[in-house]
Amino acid sequence: MPARRPPERPTHLAPAIEVGRARVLVGTCSWTDRTLVNEADWYPRRSMTAAERLAYYAAQFPVVEADSTYYFPPTPEMSESWVERTPDGFTMNVKAYSLLTGHPTLPQSLWADLQSEVASEHRDKRSLYANHLPPDAVEEAWDRFRHALMPLHSAGKLGAVLLQYPRWFTPKEANREELIAARRRLPDYDICVEFRNGRWLAGDEADHTFEFLEHEKLAYVCVDEPQGFDSSLPPVVAVTSDLAVVRFHGRNAETWNADVPSASFRFRYRYEPEELEEWVPRIEEVAASAKEVHVLMNNCYRDYAVDNGAEIARLLRGEPARPEQSGSEPAPEPGQQQLDIG
Repeated sequence: MPARRPPERPTHLAPAIEVGRARVLVGTCSWTDRTLVNEADWYPRRSMTAAERLAYYAAQFPVVEADSTYYFPPTPEMSESWVERTPDGFTMNVKAYSLLTGHPTLPQSLWADLQSEVASEHRDKRSLYANHLPPDAVEEAWDRFRHALMPLHSAGKLGAVLLQYPRWFTPKEANREELIAARRRLPDYDICVEFRNGRWLAGDEADHTFEFLEHEKLAYVCVDEPQGFDSSLPPVVAVTSDLAVVRFHGRNAETWNADVPSASFRFRYRYEPEELEEWVPRIEEVAASAKEVHVLMNNCYRDYAVDNGAEIARLLRGEPARPEQSGSEPAPEPGQQQLDIG
């Protein structure tokens, strides 16, 4: 019996946008959100396989952020499947496992052989934290996370690891040491850092924060998000490495800190064109100092993120955000060719 041939890698890749001397990659923070797959018509068929959906996504956007890795750590096999399912030149950012960034973590998500390392007094708790494990087990978790992403890195498709910290991660020396340790633990990879506490940019602290990140070669994540909360960061742009990252969380203040049924519900906000237009000069400012810029829509509710991603991409190319505003039939989007998916 002949050996089974590996699946043919997709060849359709959405193009980057040239802004000055920088490459700007526009995408979303998920391609598998249930509301996008089950409640929107963006994908051609509801019955598409996971491989078909990722290949279709890559023909529309050149970058994506994997967020499932926040809830359950990735495996090398998962990374290899992403390599096989995407065209050459595709970029994937990966959100760090929650245990590694101080967030509450599902105990069952921890590697089975490390679960016995959890201190006995914490084994029946609903949430696991890194300090419930001995230091050598934490280092092992970081090493396994790093190893799992190596197939993506070796294929040239790993963009950056996103370290998103909780609102209680404040600008104190112990937390700066944690960022230094993260840089040491992931020596091969680009890292971008997103804060959820406004004190990092309050007054004179902002310059200190940016200088520190630049010294440690960590990319600052610029954000658009609801204002007026302790967790809110202003829409300030800064470049602290060759890579710059901008993430759009929406402006739904009612759900930002509320107890909501899902992450997609929290970020349920569709940007109007004029709100995206506010960011064009800011992204151009970032592109003047960075070599590559990742613009990622995190308002992943139904088709909000993919629609807004396409709109801001058009704005960055100097086109109307929505084709119908031009008064004529819209030209096909670059990368919008229909995939032959059977």
